[in-house]
Amino acid sequence: MTKAILIDDEPLAREVVKEYLEEYPEILVVAECGDGFEGVKAIAQHQPDLIFLDIQMPKITGFEMLELIEHRPGVIFTSAFDEYAIKAFEAHAIDYLLKPFSKDRFKKAVEKWIEKQHLSEVKQQVQDLLQNAPVSPAHSERIVVKSGSSIKIIPTTDVTYLEAYDDYVKIHTSEGVFLKNKTMQFFENSLDDKQFVRVHRSFIVKVPEITKLEPYEKDSYRVIIKSGESMPVSKTGYVKLKALLQL
Repeated sequence: MTKAILIDDEPLAREVVKEYLEEYPEILVVAECGDGFEGVKAIAQHQPDLIFLDIQMPKITGFEMLELIEHRPGVIFTSAFDEYAIKAFEAHAIDYLLKPFSKDRFKKAVEKWIEKQHLSEVKQQVQDLLQNAPVSPAHSERIVVKSGSSIKIIPTTDVTYLEAYDDYVKIHTSEGVFLKNKTMQFFENSLDDKQFVRVHRSFIVKVPEITKLEPYEKDSYRVIIKSGESMPVSKTGYVKLKALLQL
């Protein structure tokens, strides 16, 4: 039996998916969720094989929800999303259903997943999509992380700097340090470039936190922030800082 979860803030949209799934008795809907917070909990509890996921939802987006889960089910997106995002899906062979979708289109998506569900590439495709998904305005205003069993939304106004940490990024805030399974490149692209600057391949610093830019060893520099911490500055970072700080 295949376990499925429906995650969509529109009850009618969930009803349509349930109705279409009646033709697939081997797929059992084990949970319905109205937002991404519920989705994270339900996925951890039920370990589904497949989820039908909306992207634009209250609290956190579908992409942000996927970033938080450890269990990687198959994903069929069900959303009224823009053309740019669709290109991202197509590039990574993830199926999507544009609302409103027909029963025939739904059938093609499900049968495509049934055909590929046992391939190891499916889980990697979801990971690739998360790393290359289009940046939404929300990404410049907040960072969603999992802290223990809780989900925390960190406003970027609370972030002091970001630091590369193996396959993760450390988010340094006034409340503490949080880990996010993203790349430094993702944050460089998504954060406001007038508020955050990548001073080094391993560090992105919030500009208002910088108190000093000073020479450090031969032909190199470092920045000092309000907390007293310092970070190395690369040649590229130095050029960006000079322009931002009007030095």
